[in-house]
Amino acid sequence: MIDPRLRTLRVLREEGTVTATAEVLHLTPSTVSQQLRGLARDLGVRLLEADGRRVRLTPAAYTVLDHTDTLFAQWERARAEIAAHRRGVSGEVRFAAVSSALAALVVPAAARLRAEHPGLAVRMAEQESEKVFALLLAHRTDIAVLIPTSDGPPPDDPRFDQRPLLDEPQDLLVPPAHPLAGDGTAELAAAARDPWIGSPDRADQHHLMLTACAAAGFTPRIAHHANEWFAVSALVAAGFGVALVPRLAPLPPDDEVVRVPLRGNPVPSRRIITCVRRGSDRQAPVAHGLAALREAAAHHTA
Repeated sequence: MIDPRLRTLRVLREEGTVTATAEVLHLTPSTVSQQLRGLARDLGVRLLEADGRRVRLTPAAYTVLDHTDTLFAQWERARAEIAAHRRGVSGEVRFAAVSSALAALVVPAAARLRAEHPGLAVRMAEQESEKVFALLLAHRTDIAVLIPTSDGPPPDDPRFDQRPLLDEPQDLLVPPAHPLAGDGTAELAAAARDPWIGSPDRADQHHLMLTACAAAGFTPRIAHHANEWFAVSALVAAGFGVALVPRLAPLPPDDEVVRVPLRGNPVPSRRIITCVRRGSDRQAPVAHGLAALREAAAHHTA
């Protein structure tokens, strides 16, 4: 087995602080600090340096992590080969996903897994994109379904295996009396003078809105902030502004709003990807979970 203190060091690199690392790992900050001090003592090198309220990894720590990433990936592959000696699909697969992907992709995938592999336990959790990488490293989830952002790990990061799942168009959400409500489709620039509903705490969606509007030639005038789709929908229905919403995002059926498909080049869309720990995709629970997600995604692109 791999020294669990190495997992703690990996999460610390991702989170940046002892407190955040402890939260992800469900440990106390003092336990995290003790683990890292013990690891440094056993290795005979300094691993951390103080950097204000954060800590900075030393060059020796990065050397340790380079080897650790290889060790963990190989261990994930080894677990898959060991499990191949068992009959049937059993164990547990845990999903973490952004809300719209959880509703439209993960839930159907989980239902399929429950029907086809009754011995496989499925766990699901809603989670924002920027949080899932630490959860994967902490082994608190197995498959993440997320929206990649500019500050996320690159596709060739040795810790993760990231794969495209679905390209999801964005719709303009307007009230029924809006001039664009009856046009069928619209250019995003046609809403340049409208007040907008922003979602600054939903970082991936907010960044996508700002980028799409910039590409259409304007900066949106953000009049109100809301993060949950039911709140965004309520504000639009009441005439307080317009918003960009993902095609898969569920909205309250009683709200009087109109989804306006967008046209132009480029049409705003967001890429939904899967991410697993590198090497774990060969393990039966993860492999079947990924296959079920691809099946659910295909339903939306057919």
